[in-house]
Amino acid sequence: MSATAQLRAALAEPGLCIAPGAYDGLTAMLVAQAGFPAVYMTGAGTSVAHGYPDFGLLTATEMVANAARMARAVDVPVIADADTGYGNELNVVRTVQDYEQAGVAGIHIEDQVSPKRCGHLDDKEIVSRTDWIAKIRAAVATRRDSAFLIIARTDSRAVAGFEEAIGRANEALANGADMAFVEAPQTLEEIAAVPKLVHGPCLLNVVWGGKTPMLDLREAEAIGFKLAIVPALLLKAAIGACDDALAALKATHTHPTPPGGMTVRDVFGRVGARDWDGLRTKFRPDGV
Repeated sequence: MSATAQLRAALAEPGLCIAPGAYDGLTAMLVAQAGFPAVYMTGAGTSVAHGYPDFGLLTATEMVANAARMARAVDVPVIADADTGYGNELNVVRTVQDYEQAGVAGIHIEDQVSPKRCGHLDDKEIVSRTDWIAKIRAAVATRRDSAFLIIARTDSRAVAGFEEAIGRANEALANGADMAFVEAPQTLEEIAAVPKLVHGPCLLNVVWGGKTPMLDLREAEAIGFKLAIVPALLLKAAIGACDDALAALKATHTHPTPPGGMTVRDVFGRVGARDWDGLRTKFRPDGV
């Protein structure tokens, strides 16, 4: 089954589809190995992994290349952050073509002014509704696989208010988007209102310490959300674990014991070493 068909099947299942955020091939594999039905390529995590804040500093080429590595690494669908589409409608056409060829199952495109900012930071700016809807229409018209998921993300809540965000989400759905992503609702009441007011499937962005209050994802399911992404879960865990390991090495001048006593063989095992070892002699006539 294709990645796009897998994602559509996961979203067709009853309940909430949870896609933890990953930022490289390893973290994508960890998400898949943990049993989640989809991986979310976080734009913030991808930026940080490249040594930049989430200020729209990476190019479309860098983002697509990372998405391609992640899609190759796992057998579950990858949903990718496509930021603003990297320009106007012409750039959106190229963006959709490149992400689709990279093997991802879907993308989201937002209505921020470029260069964008993380959706949970202050001082965001948005383009006109007309300009954004044109990008959504271009994305929908460009995809070759009708199952490729187009998610319309609006950051207008922070700039123009909640009603404008709902209006933009509904207009995007009316113009062919498959799912609405109302970024950063600011109260539990707003969170609950999104699936009631939006005329189609809704995505919830779960950002600890962000603008949106935390809630149990079972509550998000009961409210009516269809997809939840958790972008920074592994990124923050990795930064914290690295800080702890480096502090221990600096303090003791001794290699700290890895979590669970993980060996080099254990590490390689998580990324398919056994399968690769099986290829060493498979194609030789003597089998050695």
